[in-house]
Amino acid sequence: EVQFAESGGAVVQTGGSLRLSCAASELTFKDWVIGWFRQAPGKEREGVACITSGGMTYYANSIMGRFTISRDSAKSTVYLQMNSLKPEDTAVYYCADHIGFGYTVADFASWGQGTQVTVSS
Repeated sequence: EVQFAESGGAVVQTGGSLRLSCAASELTFKDWVIGWFRQAPGKEREGVACITSGGMTYYANSIMGRFTISRDSAKSTVYLQMNSLKPEDTAVYYCADHIGFGYTVADFASWGQGTQVTVSS
C-alpha cells in the first residue's frame, strides 16, 4: 500500500502563496490518481484538486484559478501550488490515493498525516 507524507504548510498572510508537497512511498504503478483534500476545524473534509498519472487535473470551484496541482513522477511527488490565499483556505491539507469509482472522500485511501495551512487576515 502506498504511503504519503505531506509537507509545506505554514502560517501566511492573506494574498500569500505556499507550495505543498505530497511525497509518495512509490508511484510505480502505471495508472494512478492522487488527490489533495482539506479539513477546516468543525467542517467535513473536502476535495481540493486531483491529478492523474497522465497529467489530467481537476479542481474544486472554490480554488479554481488560485491553486495548481502538479506531479513529478520521477520523485513520486505531487504538489499543490496555492496562490492568493484567503482566510477560508485555513485547514489541514491531506493527500490520498484514489481507489474507488467516484471522487468523494470515501473513494480515496492511504491518507497522510496532513500539513497545517493557516492564512491570517
